Amino acid sequence: MSRYALLLAPSANRVYADQAARLATAELAAFGPALTSGLGDIDVTTLGGVEYLAFTGDLSVRDVAYLSNLSAAYALFERTDDDHLRPVMMTPLARYDSDLITIPKYAGKTNEQFTKLVLNLTILASASAGRMLDGGLTVLDPLAGRGTTLNQALMYGYDAVGVEIDGKDVEAYKLFLQTWLKRKRLKHTAELVPVRRQGKRAARRLEVTMAASKEDHKAGAVQKLVVLQADTTQLDGLLRGGLADVLVADLPYGVAHGSYDDEGGISRRPLDLLERAVPQWLPLLREGAAIGLSWNTKVARRELAEDILLANGLELVPQLPLDHRVDQGIERDVLVARLI
Repeated sequence: MSRYALLLAPSANRVYADQAARLATAELAAFGPALTSGLGDIDVTTLGGVEYLAFTGDLSVRDVAYLSNLSAAYALFERTDDDHLRPVMMTPLARYDSDLITIPKYAGKTNEQFTKLVLNLTILASASAGRMLDGGLTVLDPLAGRGTTLNQALMYGYDAVGVEIDGKDVEAYKLFLQTWLKRKRLKHTAELVPVRRQGKRAARRLEVTMAASKEDHKAGAVQKLVVLQADTTQLDGLLRGGLADVLVADLPYGVAHGSYDDEGGISRRPLDLLERAVPQWLPLLREGAAIGLSWNTKVARRELAEDILLANGLELVPQLPLDHRVDQGIERDVLVARLI
């Protein structure tokens, strides 16, 4: 059994402050079942005055490829018998340049490192965990905003589907993505078209096809992105069923996001939204799919969110604690469940 030391990215401390190691420990533990030999003795240790995440395991090349995608991973080392550190080559999924994720800046944006953490946990809890490195998955974000989760899915080489109620956000995302693709000189198509339901205009649909290289495009290895401008609680007839392997959503914090309530106003209460939306989301998921949710526990207790998922026939996935403080008004948590 070899010993390893994982150095966390400096940015993790900016995102999670003094809780970075705890969240990374929970994420690393979630990777264990997907690896050939599992992981043991996960702990935080200090070497040369620097904090590392230590663990044991017999890592194959594919195992290292999995762990290369840990959201806070910066460098991986094997610890020798004399406690020297031998660098291990990491190979994270990175179909495109990182600025696809880092360039967008706007009020209410969910941190991209946290977004990656939630996406990882959800994939690992799904029936698709064994295919995480191989592409071909479809990620659904039914509260897409300006596409942080969608961009991470594209970076992983997956297809992506988003739903966003705010037309300005959809248009801003379209402008960013088209501009980025043109600047990178990547083959693509993009169009924003109306969608009709029962003869009436019910939504707008952004459709994008893209490829990471000319060779991929020529070979037909393209990725597809769809963003629907619509109310996530009223999706009947707007998206085909069984389209997604995982669903990842950042619920309203009481500040941004929302859906129309019964009176036609915007509701920003996460539990109200979740109760109305989950029955609309479930038909969009494939067998073995998983759902990963994050939200502000100051406005919605975890037990109540769990009750809604359980009432809709989902199974909660055990995990180490992931709750953490974002700012004075936001205490964020993560909840993962899967279809049974």
